[in-house]
Amino acid sequence: MQKRVLGKVLEVSAIGYGAMGLSHGYGPATDRKEAVALIRAAAERGVTFFDTAQIYGTENEEIVGEALEPIREQVVIATKFGFELGRTDKQQVLNSRPEYIRQVTEGSLKRLRVEAIDLYYQHRVDPNVPIEEVAGTIRDLIAEGKVKHFGLSEAGVGSIRRAHAILPVTAVESEYSMMWRQPEDELLPVLEELGIGFVPFSPLGKGFLTGRFDKSSTFDSSDFRSIVPRFSPENLDANQALVKLVRDIAADKQAAPAQIALAWVLAQKPWIVPIPGTTKLHRLEENLGAAAVELTSDELKGIADALAKIEVHGDRYPAHLQQRVGR
Repeated sequence: MQKRVLGKVLEVSAIGYGAMGLSHGYGPATDRKEAVALIRAAAERGVTFFDTAQIYGTENEEIVGEALEPIREQVVIATKFGFELGRTDKQQVLNSRPEYIRQVTEGSLKRLRVEAIDLYYQHRVDPNVPIEEVAGTIRDLIAEGKVKHFGLSEAGVGSIRRAHAILPVTAVESEYSMMWRQPEDELLPVLEELGIGFVPFSPLGKGFLTGRFDKSSTFDSSDFRSIVPRFSPENLDANQALVKLVRDIAADKQAAPAQIALAWVLAQKPWIVPIPGTTKLHRLEENLGAAAVELTSDELKGIADALAKIEVHGDRYPAHLQQRVGR
């Protein structure tokens, strides 16, 4: 597996692994033993970058911690703070007050079985806490040896600049794929200017770019996609032109659609590290195979021209969650 560098300092595998779907967001949780085995399989195949978060549930961090404890020194573990934990009403309440960050950090350290969190993201910008205070708190935790690198998730460029002025931001995590290219407008130029790495989640369009879904697809009530406008029957149908584009390229390259979607993300910048998630070993191996798929400059130009002609239908979040991104 090739390596890439985030924020000029943090070396990771070119493709990481997003653990969220093992227990959160995409239907029923995976059996714990199977989840641990899958993460270890990823590590055996060269993945050194693993992503989780407090809000995914205590089991998610525990699974990552159990799986990676034997090879702790060989991997980079990222997690996230910024939501109040322990609520039973499924309401996600932002909380990045310094004292709360300190409190929840102790829990993550224990669940992950580590002495220091390699990359610690603010999950969402908290409008009630100045970003300078958040960055200052993480700076203190770094000085205490409990955190190594600072990151932001779904933050706006203004917040990124303000935070970076207090404490260098190693990476920003946001959605990015052939289906969602908005980061190209403002975010990527700012990250390049500041020397910050980019970690795209949902690089497969929450599975859409694999070609698995059409207007007849349905989603379990515990699957986040059941409330995402982009995954309504009419939008699943309207967006099939994008699936056809990916499939056609995949056929020409003798690759899987997922591999083309990931190879496209990797080709955009050398400091981009996507973190696709899966619960299946054969999909994990397929995703990792994308690192060996090379798209030529002519092919990339052709894809760019084709994407410019395709209108993507449906928002990526329901309205109440959309308000929390880009702050």
